[in-house]
Amino acid sequence: MEEKILRMKELVPMLSRAARAYYQESREIMSNYDYDQLYDELLQLEKETGTILSGSPTQKVGYEVLSELPKETHEAPMLSLDKTKSVDDLAEWLGGQEGLLSWKLDGLTIVLTYEGGKLVKAVTRGNGEIGEVITPNARVFANIPLTIGFQGELILRGEAVIKYSDFERINEEIPDADARYKNPRNLCSGSVRQLNSEITAQRSVNFKAFALVRAVDADKAGSAASNISDADNTASVETTETAQAASAVDFHNSREEQFIWLKKQGFDVVEYRRVTRETIAEAVSSFAEAIQSFDVPSDGLVLTFDDIAYGESLGRTAKFPRNSIAFKWADEIRETHLSYIEWSASRTGLINPVAVFEPIELEGTTVSRASVHNISIMEALELGEGDEITVYKANMIIPQIADNLTRSNTIKVPETCPVCGGATEIRQVDEVRSLYCTNPDCQAKKIKSFTLFVSRDALNVDGLSEATLEKFIAAGFIHKFADLFHLDQHQDAIVQMEGFGQRSFDNLMHSVKNAAHTNLPRVIYGLGIAGIGLANAKMLCRKFRFDFDAMRHASYDDLIEIDGIGDVLAKAWMEYFASEKNNALVDELLAELTIEKEELPSEEEAVFAGKTFVITGSLEHFSNRKALQELIESKGGKAAGSVSAKTSYLINNDTTSNSSKNKKAKELGIPILSETDFLKLLEELGQEKNQDNHSDDTENNSREEDQDR
Repeated sequence: MEEKILRMKELVPMLSRAARAYYQESREIMSNYDYDQLYDELLQLEKETGTILSGSPTQKVGYEVLSELPKETHEAPMLSLDKTKSVDDLAEWLGGQEGLLSWKLDGLTIVLTYEGGKLVKAVTRGNGEIGEVITPNARVFANIPLTIGFQGELILRGEAVIKYSDFERINEEIPDADARYKNPRNLCSGSVRQLNSEITAQRSVNFKAFALVRAVDADKAGSAASNISDADNTASVETTETAQAASAVDFHNSREEQFIWLKKQGFDVVEYRRVTRETIAEAVSSFAEAIQSFDVPSDGLVLTFDDIAYGESLGRTAKFPRNSIAFKWADEIRETHLSYIEWSASRTGLINPVAVFEPIELEGTTVSRASVHNISIMEALELGEGDEITVYKANMIIPQIADNLTRSNTIKVPETCPVCGGATEIRQVDEVRSLYCTNPDCQAKKIKSFTLFVSRDALNVDGLSEATLEKFIAAGFIHKFADLFHLDQHQDAIVQMEGFGQRSFDNLMHSVKNAAHTNLPRVIYGLGIAGIGLANAKMLCRKFRFDFDAMRHASYDDLIEIDGIGDVLAKAWMEYFASEKNNALVDELLAELTIEKEELPSEEEAVFAGKTFVITGSLEHFSNRKALQELIESKGGKAAGSVSAKTSYLINNDTTSNSSKNKKAKELGIPILSETDFLKLLEELGQEKNQDNHSDDTENNSREEDQDR
């Protein structure tokens, strides 16, 4: 069974890559014959194992868009673990028992529930008492089984993580350095808690099981209770006689047996080693060596008693369960001397301090730089050139300054930008002080802005890397966006540049020419207005029916009506177009472009014009909320995320529920429609529109006849 599951885990990504290359990238990496052979193999394995992995090409995956994440109270509090940094403490804690030593993964704890072999629910840990229901997102994780062979009730816990390799890949696809994600855990948290499951699917979230909470046979699911203790990276099962009698599987009172069984069901289980008091030190050392090449973020280890009944008999404190303990890496700290602070400017004008120090060996690599992040941290460390500082690697990965032993506090915050020489200023947001360049024409801002402008999701100009743009800006070829379309004026100089030749120049001109034919959302995104991504740009265009003049003169009230545009983004948009200089730059740019005419619903089709819908609950007639939303928008309507006085209809198949949205709709007198009601409304409005048009035609014909007479 396990070998078959492993083969399926090979086939799913292999077939997915081939399909993506063929259908989305217009290239072939596998013959049709080979694809069909592997597809049939996967299909057969799914039948034999009763398991279907998320992302399987045998399944038509739909994406769901939510307006908010539902909340759910956990059966019992999900506690954190007691912690130590001492291997001796681990040995003493384990005593004469055998234990399982596993990675403590640095992600987001998730509880999965299966019934009848189907994934029915996924909930985040939340605050330990209340979590968020993220079932649609869990279904598109990279490796979660959607169906399993076990037909009873199964509840398990694990960690949602994004691998370092995937994290780096995702960041590489973001041209704007300021917009890149800071670390895998934050990216994972945002990905897991997305309101649009399609975005989650793009993030390569993985699930690593670390505890079986309950596995109860289908006909006995209601006969046994289970106490859930800890949730930091382990959990427990109450092994009373009742629970044992109700268990569908005999785990022989062993957590390792639970892991083995979960693997057979198709789950990826956190890597572990079986240990005793005598072997714990060697095992910890082995994990410490492995972390250097470990692709999954980890901030330590977890030790759990293999004997389930023994562990549960120990009970728990008010804060921690006694059946598990966490081991935190004792950070390797080295002393060195600070050479200087390097000030790094960005597109937004933010200037980050970076500590440059005498190179040291740390966790197996040589390091000489560490981000200080902002002025507040730099001032707290009281840094000065030549200071004796201590450095460590956070999670054994990211260099950080631990302490400043001499604290000379002689580093001066620069009054001018290191790139353009313009004046700087310190701005405080909440309790954080950061340094900014105030010069709107700063070259650093220009380079980053142009990098975004030519990126794939904006104008998509091939051949213009950040390094090339820097050369062109320094040479005076580019001052504003429109200048990109007149690079032919500098042909002789560009051809002579290092790395360029006539062929490279011709290719660049071809790419620039193609980029001049684009659409409005790409242009808006490329302007680099703070916070306005491509998705927001599309929403803006739909709101104003692709009328750019209306968009740039939009009022605050009009802007905040748009889903995804709140107070901050609305003000950023208005501030940008309040500038005469920005408007002039945009006008010059538009004169160089051919904007594709977007297809808008005709007057006859726009039966929902002026109407706003809010969608909630599960759907029956539509594959997902996105499909319903697109239909509403195609008919001239708008789909919003929350019920307000401006809402025309609330769509909810459970029209009588006491949900917060239903209650608010009733309070405001807003009709609540089921999908059937919605489709009926669509048909009725369409008929009314046709009748009105027919009446208008008849009236016009009558007038023409009267005139003829």
